[in-house]
Amino acid sequence: MTTASFPSAEIRTDDEDMQIVHRQVTLFIEEYVAQAGVDDVIIPMSGGIDSTLTASLAVDALGSDRVTGLLLPCNLCGETGTNEARIIAEALGIERREINLQSLLKGFTETVASQFGDNERVRDDTGRELGNVLARLRMTCAYYLANATSGLVVGTSNRSELLLGYFTKYGDGGADLLPLGDLYKTEVRALARYVGIPRRIVEKPSTAELWAGQTDRKELGASYDRIDTVLHYSVDRGYRAEAIAHELGVPVETVWDIVNWYLDSYHKRQLPAMPDAGFDHGNRFTPGRRRERGQ
Repeated sequence: MTTASFPSAEIRTDDEDMQIVHRQVTLFIEEYVAQAGVDDVIIPMSGGIDSTLTASLAVDALGSDRVTGLLLPCNLCGETGTNEARIIAEALGIERREINLQSLLKGFTETVASQFGDNERVRDDTGRELGNVLARLRMTCAYYLANATSGLVVGTSNRSELLLGYFTKYGDGGADLLPLGDLYKTEVRALARYVGIPRRIVEKPSTAELWAGQTDRKELGASYDRIDTVLHYSVDRGYRAEAIAHELGVPVETVWDIVNWYLDSYHKRQLPAMPDAGFDHGNRFTPGRRRERGQ
């Protein structure tokens, strides 16, 4: 396929597009929360761009008095992100709750993880298994607070992470709504700049903060600029890996590495699989506004 016949990537980054995106996302948050019949939302905050932008958008949609930032630090990850999250929460004027998860994680390691497999592996602070446990502990805390306050958990995952499966199943992937879920990471950065997120947050290396020194770039093996372009051409437009590699001037193996992340994580984007038992159960219920008791 020649360059002339290859369409330009439709990843939005200019201010005019971001103005539209901002309006659409804040309206989505406002309408979804209203339809759910709740007052407040809980946002796990790490001090990174995704959670900072999500909190900012929620404040724009609902007001600062209806947004709670939940900080869940752990000694494995250091204090830099937590300190940043404190600053952001104060700047946004939102309520802040903070729980250190180190003792919970230590208890899990000693009572549960040590009973399975190789003990050295499960005690390794850089192990994926323990990192996923930390992500699920964060989700559990977020939902505990949401249940206690009759609120919703607002997730912070973006489209790049969702397509790559770069999230913990039933961990940071567990949320009631994902305001950034249709935005590639490149678009998230553009929207963050548009709404005035501090430059130091927009430009710092992305990390899931599951262990010390962990970054998205190290784990994924490519920058989000490259990843987003490949995902757009392959997933959104349906182009073959060979054509994408030729257009971008990269080895086809690089493209396949990214595409395989998408293919291998299919199950993470689906509801739990179940068989068709042959009873022809249909869902013909038309959702509408909920009816309050006594009406």
